[in-house]
Amino acid sequence: MRRVDLTIGIGGAAGQGIATPGDILARIFVRRGLHVNAYNAYQSIIRGGHIFLTLRTSDQPVLSQGDKIDVLVPLNQDTMDRHLRLMRPGSAVLFNSDTIKPGVVADGVQLCPFSVKALAPAIRGDLVQNTIALAAILRMIKVEFKILEEILAIQFRRRGAAAVAENTGVARAGYDCAATHFTEFSFSLPDMGKRLAFFEGNQALAMGGAAAGVRFYCAYPMSPASGVLHWMSRHARQLGIMVRQVEDEIGVINMAIGAAHTGCRAMCATSGGGFALMTEALGAAAMMEIPVVCINVQRAGPATGVPTKTEQGDLWQVLGAGQGDYPRIIVAPTNIVDCFKLVPTLFNLVDKFQCPGIILSDLLLSEGRSSIDPAELDFKVPIDRGDVIGLNGDGPPVNGHFKRYLVTESGISPRALPGTPGFSHVVATDEHDEDGVLISDEFTDPHKRQAIHEKRMRKMDGVLPLLPSPELHGAAGAQVTLLGWGSTEGVIREAIQQLAEANVAANNLQIRWLVPLHAEAILSILSKCRKVIVVENNYSGQFARYLRSETGFAADGHIRKYDGEPFMPHHLVDGVNAILAGSTKLYVPVHEIQV
Repeated sequence: MRRVDLTIGIGGAAGQGIATPGDILARIFVRRGLHVNAYNAYQSIIRGGHIFLTLRTSDQPVLSQGDKIDVLVPLNQDTMDRHLRLMRPGSAVLFNSDTIKPGVVADGVQLCPFSVKALAPAIRGDLVQNTIALAAILRMIKVEFKILEEILAIQFRRRGAAAVAENTGVARAGYDCAATHFTEFSFSLPDMGKRLAFFEGNQALAMGGAAAGVRFYCAYPMSPASGVLHWMSRHARQLGIMVRQVEDEIGVINMAIGAAHTGCRAMCATSGGGFALMTEALGAAAMMEIPVVCINVQRAGPATGVPTKTEQGDLWQVLGAGQGDYPRIIVAPTNIVDCFKLVPTLFNLVDKFQCPGIILSDLLLSEGRSSIDPAELDFKVPIDRGDVIGLNGDGPPVNGHFKRYLVTESGISPRALPGTPGFSHVVATDEHDEDGVLISDEFTDPHKRQAIHEKRMRKMDGVLPLLPSPELHGAAGAQVTLLGWGSTEGVIREAIQQLAEANVAANNLQIRWLVPLHAEAILSILSKCRKVIVVENNYSGQFARYLRSETGFAADGHIRKYDGEPFMPHHLVDGVNAILAGSTKLYVPVHEIQV
């Protein structure tokens, strides 16, 4: 069977209802068991500006937004002017001819004009064109109208039967117009026989928190992390989770640490600017040995930067979050399923090792949406709270004395929850001895300071063996190895497929566990690779520098992007070819259009 790979681009200004047709199309596709990937390029204004939603579907897993647009739906003239020149032979452009005029198109591009005035003369409002275009697309890819009719009934039922009937009538007009005037695509969308789920990375992070047993969540709304707060607040009562919107990120992290100190699993999320305000408190959590999880959804910086665009620019920020040395565990999910699965895993680790954990996501992953097999979402995950006296029903301490920060070989001390009879102890952010007594109250004791500091840091020796080592994806001995971290996994692996078609053998090593780092395992793999190119969404090559500082390994080439938009597969293919040809060691692509 021929592979189906269809990409639809819907563009317009904020307020033109771009999300609704995208959501309806995605819902139709996943109901047929088709895989979907969606990325929305938008601006930080409520109305106006330019928004462009890319929705790609296939009968095979969709790894990225891809390189092409098969169907363009410009909802205003600006979108037509920006994107028309990129349309390729075999593609189609659907537009309201009452208000939008096309320019010159390449041979083989089908222009599909329709008149809202003619098809829906009794209905006012710009949003009518969305429904007409949506119906026309479905007709051109041979999807039965009754499927759209069912979805519209669900979409508009809250507005009443009249709204459902009105939208269904408009859709029928668009569907019939396409049947009469537009040429169908040569393929039809198959029904794979199994429905898929469809949601964004932020929702996956939130659901992962619920699966992990989070009972307290707090945040200050900050794009692109706000989706976690939205999901948590929407399901808080049902799941028994206390959710608080706090006045600022300093209050957020301190409330989360306070909740965690009581024995409650607590989580918070922010972006780079908010995370900057949390760093002192994260060090305090490490000093007090309180487990807490913080999500940093990266966006383009510095400062306010480009708040609605993606970047992998916060790696060194989280590596150095807070003054001094302290144990922390940092992980960067590589896909939306990872966003779900890594949260319970991280909570088990931070509970066991009594330290902060940081999830380093980014806008592409957290606000991007993807189809998921529901079977991959296991909400009955193992929960390991570590050695927590208040939860284990332990008896009173030996000789009536409890050393909360007892120096142990593993670095992990017995932890008691506040209020546990017989286990009273001091918790403070100053350096302290085994009892929690501040060592600088009378004089600083160098021996105690050294011993307790080494105890805390010794925990990290026990973390690494519990983490899965990274593995090479693809054939060993390939001509080039693409090394990435976090969200670049999908686009790298699609680029590898394209390189293979051009007789360039490539493989991929993708890193998710950043601290502690599998330095020896990574070095062992890379030392056997013929040519290594590091791929990352930042200016300075932050992971390349981190890897070199930990292993001494220097890559043969670099592909970096920092224009605010994610990599497309051809960016990596072009970069690999340029580096292999010896024309450059650093390839920096930029998006072809302003989005």
